[in-house]
Amino acid sequence: MTNLPKCYGIIPARYGSTRFPGKPLAEILGKPMFWHVFKRASRCPQLSKTILATDDNRIISAAKNLNVPVIKTREDHLSGTDRVLEAAELLNVPENAVVVNIQGDEPAHETAMLTELVLPFSDPNIKVSTLVRKIDPDEAKNPDRVKVVFAKDNRALYFSRSLIPFPRDQQKGEFYGHIGLYAFRMNILKQFVAMGPSNLELTEKLEQLRLLENGIPIHVVKTEHRSFGVDRPGDIEAVTRIIMEQTR
Repeated sequence: MTNLPKCYGIIPARYGSTRFPGKPLAEILGKPMFWHVFKRASRCPQLSKTILATDDNRIISAAKNLNVPVIKTREDHLSGTDRVLEAAELLNVPENAVVVNIQGDEPAHETAMLTELVLPFSDPNIKVSTLVRKIDPDEAKNPDRVKVVFAKDNRALYFSRSLIPFPRDQQKGEFYGHIGLYAFRMNILKQFVAMGPSNLELTEKLEQLRLLENGIPIHVVKTEHRSFGVDRPGDIEAVTRIIMEQTR
């Protein structure tokens, strides 16, 4: 698409996860998890560059051994988004280019999801995009499953761990679960980090609310694809099965 600005994929990979230390190096089918994330992201035709961003020399060494482009970032970042910004600045990403924050713990993501995420940026008015997928009412009741409601123009209205919209008279509602992939224009990414945490963000523990609370719209893209995150060591077995099924 000729109007699409240059797009950069950055995969934040922190070693010191509280629930799963060394998670980016967890082995899946003989390769570390970050390798699976990188291989899928690098197939996206809209990304001109995809790079791993980490604070840990063990991850850097493993990445170099596997020919995965990697950049060293600081250890003191509070979030993956902060790490993504530092990496983007080290890469001298232009102000109007698009930076994609590719979750380093989703080794089974479909490459097509990244394409869906960045295509809206052919519209110069789009500042941030993210993905959502329709979910069933039982899944929507789970507070670990973040829900989103959005306007007819696909502009996010709110994200919550609570059930939104709440079916007041028990009528059937439509629920959309948030998929934590984000794309930002570089200038907006800088603004996001400079703002610091907002009240709603701290209340719900959802950093995307920082954008909405500061009047920066998030464009929602519906996808049919699922996301499969690895939060704990016990998730490795399940995600391995998914990857094996996808490659049959």
